[in-house]
Amino acid sequence: MRTITKLLLFATIFLSMNACGNKQEKTACEAQQTTEFRLGTGVNVSHWLSQSELRGAEREQLITKKDFDSIAAMGFEHVRLPIDEVQLYDEAMNRHEDAFRLMHNAIEWTLENGMNIIVDLHIIRSHHFNSENGENTLFEKAEEQEKMIRIWLDLQKDLAKYPTDRVAYELMNEAVAPTDEDWNKLIAKLISSIREQEPERKIVVGSNLWQTVETFANLRVPEDDKNLILSFHFYYPLVVTHYRAWWTGLKDFTGVVNYPGQAIDTALYATLPPALVAEIRKSNGVWNKERLAATMKPAIDKAKEFNLPLYCGEFGAYPAYLDKEVRLRWYRDIAAIFRENNINNAHWCYKGDFPVVNADGSRNELPAILLGKEKRLEI
Repeated sequence: MRTITKLLLFATIFLSMNACGNKQEKTACEAQQTTEFRLGTGVNVSHWLSQSELRGAEREQLITKKDFDSIAAMGFEHVRLPIDEVQLYDEAMNRHEDAFRLMHNAIEWTLENGMNIIVDLHIIRSHHFNSENGENTLFEKAEEQEKMIRIWLDLQKDLAKYPTDRVAYELMNEAVAPTDEDWNKLIAKLISSIREQEPERKIVVGSNLWQTVETFANLRVPEDDKNLILSFHFYYPLVVTHYRAWWTGLKDFTGVVNYPGQAIDTALYATLPPALVAEIRKSNGVWNKERLAATMKPAIDKAKEFNLPLYCGEFGAYPAYLDKEVRLRWYRDIAAIFRENNINNAHWCYKGDFPVVNADGSRNELPAILLGKEKRLEI
């Protein structure tokens, strides 16, 4: 998860990049076979091998085979597995073998249950999607980019054994580069390095600045690569999806929030601190299914332009304080838009702060909505 800042971009940066640049590489790329990879609707198994301080027995017991059995039993078709450098490697890039074992367990449990999996390099020491949690040097130091490539090549040594139609790689979660061009250049380097050994492996790529739809127009990928999946994240409008979320600038607003319709009554602005009003203004307004779909359109259009699958790798609404009916109405519209536009998707998350399960592990109301299996009484 992260705090999303909606940014308006005033210029499109054109970057010509092609992982199949020279003649020899071009021939290999032309011979590349397109891998069929089923995604459908899935969940993020988060805060386990990523964004967690748990280690040892506590970490091992947090997520077990029973969880993957449960995810499959609910009807989900894939898992997105966030992993962090700090969990897998020490600062000298020596492996933490216990974490590697858990990663392999997760992959094998997923495959045994007939689901596919995306291994998502979520956080590395030189980059965190929320800069408040660490110093980001990935786009300042060439050696950090080379280290990131080494991380992927080392991961690839272990992951290449898995079927290309079952396991995919996500280069990095929610890049926050100074410019879109900076991220596009690193995308090209990473893909080129991975493709030397695995031309048919599916690689998931998102746009700069938290994979928001606003930056999708500037996303560039190798044009001859058939085995890419374009990914965006969707938490719009933030005043609804992150109502009173403690890690956001909206945490102190305790008034009424609506969906669909005007999310927050603007008449309340006069009663609120100016800084809070400024945060609310960023995503307040009239929101409904039509506006949600229109907001997704840049990502939909880019996937059509590139003729590549589209994937919403994260979406969700924080349930702690938001009115349940407001929250479920938002989910119903999001799920319908995904189905209508053939958008693969993974809910954030399985357990944790945006769960699809109750405290006892039983499924809550979300799986039925997300999978289009909800039964509602006709009145």
